[in-house]
Amino acid sequence: MRWPAAFLSRLAVTIAVLAALAGPGAATLWIWTPDGADVQQRVRAVTAAYGVPILSPDEVPQTLANAVVATEDERFYSHHGVDSIGLARAFLYDVTNACLCQGGSTITQQLVKDVYLAGSDRGYDKLEDLALALKVERVLTKRQIMSDYLSEISTGFGRYGVTAAACAYFRAPLSRLTLGQYALLAGVTQAPSLYDPTVNPDAALARRSEVLAAMVADHYITTAQARTAQAEPVLDRGPGRPGC
Repeated sequence: MRWPAAFLSRLAVTIAVLAALAGPGAATLWIWTPDGADVQQRVRAVTAAYGVPILSPDEVPQTLANAVVATEDERFYSHHGVDSIGLARAFLYDVTNACLCQGGSTITQQLVKDVYLAGSDRGYDKLEDLALALKVERVLTKRQIMSDYLSEISTGFGRYGVTAAACAYFRAPLSRLTLGQYALLAGVTQAPSLYDPTVNPDAALARRSEVLAAMVADHYITTAQARTAQAEPVLDRGPGRPGC
């Protein structure tokens, strides 16, 4: 793809200016953003407002955590809140396609966006999001970040948290789901209004397939396990379910 010379020139100037401002700007941003020490208090306030339970790290099924990492943030356990590789890849994709298509946000960034920035990661909020994610990772363990994120994340129209989603989609507690059901929950969080299986089961089915493929690629499950999970119904709400 050939880019106009004027566009490339403006891009080069923009990068140069950002590089010149990065040092003092980053220092100011770090000083003026919250220190992250109150993140748990904020998570409790958000989940209380939604009327959903806050999960402890021990209440998050490992299969669900694996599914979320595989599809949302594959370097979750190795980065410190900001995935520089993912961020650079998203930036290059957006520049190449002349769009704002990919955000490169980590699970930690998504958590702080919801509890500190009222769900916004546009403009200056995006910069705050980066700083806050680095600070929160100094306060919380990875398991706590995962449980907080899954407690408050949107999972459909007017629905928050994977506990409520498990009840609505499968009429079962979070601890009693199948591989396919955990994969569906992990997939819904990226675009809940699109992938909510009660609204668009075909899109949810396709998204579940993507999550299972990502889990296979990251060696969390085998191809045979993915095939079995993909054969499960998208919604299982019939008789014989254990209930919530």
